[in-house]
Amino acid sequence: MKIVVLDGFTLNPGDNPWSALQELGDVEVFDRTDAEDVLERSEGAEVIVTNKVVLNAETIASLPELKCIAVSATGYDCVDISAAAERGIPVCNIPGYGTNAVAQFVMALLMELNHRIEIHDQSVKAGEWTSNQDWCYWKSPQIELTGQTMGIIGYGAIGSRVGELAHAFGMKVMASTRSQKPKPDMRHFEWASMEEVFEKADVITLHCPLTSENTEFINAKLLARMKSNAVLINTARGKLVNEADLAEALNTGVIRGAGLDVVSTEPVQPDNPLLKAKNCIVTPHIAWASLTARNNLMRMLVSNVKAYVDGRPSHVVNEKLLAK
Repeated sequence: MKIVVLDGFTLNPGDNPWSALQELGDVEVFDRTDAEDVLERSEGAEVIVTNKVVLNAETIASLPELKCIAVSATGYDCVDISAAAERGIPVCNIPGYGTNAVAQFVMALLMELNHRIEIHDQSVKAGEWTSNQDWCYWKSPQIELTGQTMGIIGYGAIGSRVGELAHAFGMKVMASTRSQKPKPDMRHFEWASMEEVFEKADVITLHCPLTSENTEFINAKLLARMKSNAVLINTARGKLVNEADLAEALNTGVIRGAGLDVVSTEPVQPDNPLLKAKNCIVTPHIAWASLTARNNLMRMLVSNVKAYVDGRPSHVVNEKLLAK
């Protein structure tokens, strides 16, 4: 069985071996694959592994030996799952591998927005503390979390873990989700509509998948509902946000700040307005990338491919389409 990995570098830059996957077949790993090379590199593959490389309908239709698409991520918007279903090809994703890593990173972004640790470190090393007439100083307001409200849009594994961490900091938690779930066992928790969350929360963090229905749903109208001292955090998908509207909201003081680990086009383009927006932190999509999380991802990727080999594909995101 031929297995082709189209963009393996982020999963294994050298510290997360492919050996377990190689036990399942003849594995060919490409660190990165440009769009024009996808078809040639995928020829003859029974299983294709992709993280962000796009597999569109035309490509899928041109690969007669393809039988399974294994997405080495939770999000699968890089694959045309309908086109795959038409060919009877299961598309398998990997939920839950980075729950702790991403939730921790959400809190890291929030801490940086509330304390601006980096600029204080740089200030001290530039000699400002040495020459200061007082024993302490601060270059930005220092903001406590206790008593504030964390608003969570999407309360799956990551969203609920963020809720637990926020609760540990003494925050109230409000959550909005597509499907009603049992109330978590924590004080100061409430389910709310998305509009209520945006109106009442001090921090709003996004943990929903990207769909055709919610693309750029974070727009000027919704941002205007937020408190002027509130912050927005996005570690989910960049295209959930209308970036021009968010930049305008930051630059005009509609909201206090934003912490973003994702943008609409990655790598980020030099003309992205968020790069120059006020009080906006942008990191290069690293919330998921702890070694522990990547080890989990490799283990679960191998499990998904093995399940396909055994005739029982798991985590099939186009299962309903396949059943039609």
